[in-house]
Amino acid sequence: MQTMADKKRGGVRNLAIVAHVDHGKTTLIDAMLWQCALFNSDEGGATWLPDSIDLEREKVVTTMAKTSSLLFQGTRINILDTPVHADFSGEASRVLKMAEGLLLVVDACEGPLPQSRFVLHRAFAQGLSPIVVVNKIDRPEADPGRALQEVTGMFEDLDASAEQLDFPVLYCNALRGTCRKEADGVDGPLLPLFETILERVPPPACSREGALQFLVTMLDYDDYLGRLALGRVFNGELTKGRPVGHCRLDGSVIACTPAGLFGYDGLRRVEIERAGAGDIVAVTGLEAVAIGETLSDMDDPAPITPIKIDEPATAIELLVNDSPMAGLEGEYVSGSRLRERLWKELLTNVSISIGDSDSQDAFELAGRDELQLAILIEIMRREGFELQVGRPRIITRQAEDGLQEPIELLIVDCPEEHAGVVAEKISARKGRMTTMVNHGSGRVRMEWHIPARGLIGFRTEFLNDTRGAGIMEHLFERFDAWQGDIPRRSTGVLVADRAGRATAHAIEHLQPRGTMFVAPGEQVYEGMIVGENSRSNDLDVNIVKEEKIAAAQQPAGAEAPHLIPPRSLSLEQALEFIRQDELVEVTPRSLRLRKRILLSHNRAPKP
Repeated sequence: MQTMADKKRGGVRNLAIVAHVDHGKTTLIDAMLWQCALFNSDEGGATWLPDSIDLEREKVVTTMAKTSSLLFQGTRINILDTPVHADFSGEASRVLKMAEGLLLVVDACEGPLPQSRFVLHRAFAQGLSPIVVVNKIDRPEADPGRALQEVTGMFEDLDASAEQLDFPVLYCNALRGTCRKEADGVDGPLLPLFETILERVPPPACSREGALQFLVTMLDYDDYLGRLALGRVFNGELTKGRPVGHCRLDGSVIACTPAGLFGYDGLRRVEIERAGAGDIVAVTGLEAVAIGETLSDMDDPAPITPIKIDEPATAIELLVNDSPMAGLEGEYVSGSRLRERLWKELLTNVSISIGDSDSQDAFELAGRDELQLAILIEIMRREGFELQVGRPRIITRQAEDGLQEPIELLIVDCPEEHAGVVAEKISARKGRMTTMVNHGSGRVRMEWHIPARGLIGFRTEFLNDTRGAGIMEHLFERFDAWQGDIPRRSTGVLVADRAGRATAHAIEHLQPRGTMFVAPGEQVYEGMIVGENSRSNDLDVNIVKEEKIAAAQQPAGAEAPHLIPPRSLSLEQALEFIRQDELVEVTPRSLRLRKRILLSHNRAPKP
């Protein structure tokens, strides 16, 4: 058995690592672990190690916080891979709670990009001081001087303190595992980076003599160990098998005994006997534990201020796939399989809730917003599940003075030239501006109070309006009176009126009526949505109509049908597009839109 409690206070460093998509964060962690000789022969020299979720590998974006650990010159360095996407701000906040330092990785070609701004703003507000790594300096188009200047400007724009602005800079080629202290210096191993971490990241501020304080910041699940409570020991010592007090969110304290204790060695969890202040560990045997709760001494409990988990504001309906093409592409299609998978998700994902509906084949999934729910559905899709998804809706409540809805604090950071159109779009969605800050750097930060339903479908518009340069973050603020109607999609849809394969002839004649979603040769069924109508009404169309034989026998050199490529929707875009009487059919290979009621003569005509 290993132990992590024999170290002195200075023997631990907890470091949150932050970077924009594809700036080399995970490659740098890979190189740090490799140079500390933490790979075993059975790991095969794998790369992109921290992004261990398939969806993260494909999109090269971190959505879940993960921990790596290495030992350098007798000091345990815990590296907390931090989500930077604003929709996973809760996950990022819990990571920053465990860290004393911050490592920012920036591409020498692109410089700092917007997506990392929100987590940096939170880190600065928490008092963390950064270390900046300018990566990819080997590229011909690299301009480390400009990148560093832009980093400094961004820090000033985010109200960094004088101490935080006095940050060390290292220049790296993470792919080769090299580092230098000056932009025009000589490449060497990552030794200067490790030394800078030990010098600039303070050791945990704690007291070994104080009462035990272990804060639960994340949950995980293992088929053999059960539920794991992941967190950090802020004070005292946590010992396997020794009874402790479980300080719950409701203020009660119950006795419990950690059945197992696991630290980190590289990327693996290793069983340990005890953990000391500053260590990041996982505890088993606490089935009823929740994020934000504290393990402390039973005789003298000292709970840490709980971490606030934002309430679910958005719900969607998940249904068993009953379309004519059900079961053709997926492995798991039954309601029992779907129920089992959703309840397993509850064991680790505390930001969602699951409820049953009137039908045994339908479930209600609630979370922070539609993107978070779409990520879970995408993961299930890749696991082989088939299901149908309804339009996201807002969770309301009935109060004495009438219906209330959740109001969100929306924080927008965008280029100054796009601020006007962004403000116009938010105002149309019943948003009210509370703060606007312009430091003269070319970017504007605005804060709004907006109904949560006003955010459904807003993300795509916002990214288009800001040409991808804007970022947005939203947090639950309060419940308030219903804010009135918000305009929605004004167009209708084109609906297939029979089953078959779409033909080029039919698509060519339907294109003037709207935008098509299917290509020639694609299988369709009655009630499937095959396009967006340019008018407000829904229209049943024959998209499988064949060209007459006489017309098909055209002379050589005749002009072929002129077809516009169909519009392809992502899962998030499809959820934003559909109305209440429509569904998204999700399978491992396809996304299809359909009417809830497939047969046209059973559907009520749209007014």
